[in-house]
Amino acid sequence: MRLNKYLAFHGVGARRTCDEFIREGRIRVNGCVVRELGTQVKVGQDRVEVDGKRLELTRRLVYILLNKPAGYVVTAKDPRHRPTVFDFLKDIEQRVFPVGRLDLDVQGLLLLTNDGALSFRLMHPRFQVEKVYRVVVEGRPEGEILRSIRSGLRLDDGPTAPADVKQIGGDDRATMFEMRMHEGRKRQIKRMWSALGHPVLALERISFAGLTTKGLAQGEWRFLEREEIEKLKERAGLLREVSVE
Repeated sequence: MRLNKYLAFHGVGARRTCDEFIREGRIRVNGCVVRELGTQVKVGQDRVEVDGKRLELTRRLVYILLNKPAGYVVTAKDPRHRPTVFDFLKDIEQRVFPVGRLDLDVQGLLLLTNDGALSFRLMHPRFQVEKVYRVVVEGRPEGEILRSIRSGLRLDDGPTAPADVKQIGGDDRATMFEMRMHEGRKRQIKRMWSALGHPVLALERISFAGLTTKGLAQGEWRFLEREEIEKLKERAGLLREVSVE
């Protein structure tokens, strides 16, 4: 089995995340650091370690919804010793990973799981998983600026897909919008508004794949209900759980 697939099935994260771990030299196979993405491993025979900890097959899949406050990084360890979202999850026995990222200053819905197959599909552009944000930008953009977002605009890493944008508040100094989109490039919303001359002042993700943070204060979390998990898998085109033989 390819190493990134093996890692994903063991709950390390989506395959893209696993590829990053491999490139960073965080994976050892039979005691040797592996950086080759195409590496094959023998299931049940090879010893695979992540950050020095041997992988054991995850027996219980966990799905957590967290209302992330601003000021927390979305990583288990931070070299600058800033607070992380995992500070809220110290009582969770299973090792979970975030589905996507939220910047330090961004708040709102964050999904964490050890279901690598589902995580991969939720982040893959092909499955068109909707994300909804509440964004406050400087000034009062309208007209052609909003049409650019709705039709797509060109950034340094290529054109963006069309996004739905609707004003929900504000004044001449700052305006609040609700944005619905399927893409999730790094810092995409901030880069879009900055390119149009209206820097982002505040950003919150209020919905992801139909989930919301309703009933959760910032810093609070809960396990997903079975029905929510089934709906997520349906949205991701994953109708049954994947197992490792």
